[in-house]
Amino acid sequence: MRAVVFAYHDVGVHCLKALLDAGIAVQLVVTHQDDPKENIWFGSVSALCTERHIPFVQPNATELMGLLPKLKALAPDYLFSFYYRHLIPAELLQTARIAALNMHGSLLPKYRGRAPVNWAILHGETETGASLHIMEAKPDAGDIVGQSKVSIGENETATEVFAKVSQAALQVMQTVLPELIQGNVPRRPNILANGSYFGGRKPEDGRIHWHQNAKQVHDLIRAVAPPYPGAFTDWQGDIMIIAKSSLNPVLPSSVDLSLPGIQVVDNRVFGVCGDRQAIEILAWHRANPSAQ
Repeated sequence: MRAVVFAYHDVGVHCLKALLDAGIAVQLVVTHQDDPKENIWFGSVSALCTERHIPFVQPNATELMGLLPKLKALAPDYLFSFYYRHLIPAELLQTARIAALNMHGSLLPKYRGRAPVNWAILHGETETGASLHIMEAKPDAGDIVGQSKVSIGENETATEVFAKVSQAALQVMQTVLPELIQGNVPRRPNILANGSYFGGRKPEDGRIHWHQNAKQVHDLIRAVAPPYPGAFTDWQGDIMIIAKSSLNPVLPSSVDLSLPGIQVVDNRVFGVCGDRQAIEILAWHRANPSAQ
């Protein structure tokens, strides 16, 4: 079996390795150039390709259609997308002889779209996972080929959950590859009405609104905790990034639960929320340390 692979991030590394370990002939990898403005805390698909002597290219979004003649000539059995960030044109998907398949970091049809792990934590979910599905023109809408669930602990950050989702993606690939190698694609309906689509998140979305309840604030903090941009609040003229918090701390009696916002009591930092409950802030720092 031959495949063209569009891949990036840890999921891209894990799933590309799964294909190679299963004996799939990877004809070409399409990946991204790392953005120098981004905190690159994840594995490198291009480094793996260099190590394994796999040809790869790094086109921008406007250059993707230029790959069409090459993909037609390669005539892959499968086209895989593993956390590739650009929308792959339908014409490229159609070059796959058997199927074009995408790995998505949620339990489809829930959390279709961008940043699925972050959105799941933000909404207080207790589980998520990875889903391999048929690629169609509409994002994350095709039939489901395989899924694996993972739990979300009440204090786990997006990075910690993403590591579990990456392993779930690998498990999905290891489960379905024997069928795919035989040319069989197991599939079941992806019922879109049972889920929702979410867009990308911007750094400003991390602003804390202390009128929200304590769990909502805590979930925001862990959903965007570093290396993501971080939840932030204003305090004494500074913008503070809150990296870690805890729910239901034992409060000193002098914490005023009628006054939402930051309170520092007995060398501990608390955030009082709109439901008259407080979180304890366990780690925070100035957004611009050079301003000290």
